Amino acid sequence: MTDDGPAAAGSSVAAERDALLAAALPHVAFDGWTDRALSAGARDLGLGRERAAELFPRGARQALAHFSRWADRQMTESFEAAVATGRGADLRVHEKIMLAVELRLNALAPHREAVRRGLTFLALPPNAPLGARLLYRTVDDIWYAAGDRAADFSFYTKRGLLAGVVASTTLFWLDDASEDFAETHAFLERRIADVMRIHRLRQRTGDMRRPDMPNPFRILRDVVRKRYGSGGDAGGYDLGDNRVT
Repeated sequence: MTDDGPAAAGSSVAAERDALLAAALPHVAFDGWTDRALSAGARDLGLGRERAAELFPRGARQALAHFSRWADRQMTESFEAAVATGRGADLRVHEKIMLAVELRLNALAPHREAVRRGLTFLALPPNAPLGARLLYRTVDDIWYAAGDRAADFSFYTKRGLLAGVVASTTLFWLDDASEDFAETHAFLERRIADVMRIHRLRQRTGDMRRPDMPNPFRILRDVVRKRYGSGGDAGGYDLGDNRVT
């Protein structure tokens, strides 16, 4: 007996989106996150224009959001597999966080130019809220995978600190030419150590709400704009809950 209910239908749509995304990624490297790249991917896949529009009705923005969430899913699945095989079972929290970040970068490694193009796109002011939302979801998935279930104020501070780590490490990784991204690993290790020191200090002092805390989302936008410029579509986007995936 087959399951043809809503869950099966949703799974089928997600698989089709993954397939269209995979077909579009080589074109994103040249055309950026544009509807042109998405259309080219649909042609390569033999997918009709109408079906492609049904899968990503909000076009390239929605495809980029799906790409980010795809990377998060790859990270989560790889992390769970590592824990199941014993690789990550005995790691301390900060080591689990490092592992999760590196597993996400590993998933993105074949698509570095698409990541670069995506950061440039998200650096545009109209797209910054989307970038912040996607970055938040990534760091939330990382903390959850690491076993964090805290519901106090540290829930937000830990995610804010990790957002800065993920953003800066991703930018470093984009230009890393070392073997097996060894320099990125060392960079991430230093950033995680900094975060752990800051968090322990705030726990001791109780100063958890300092107004001068840097905004990692703004830092990411500013650094990307300075390094890579600001190309792409500057049109507006509706960022209502669950509408970007």
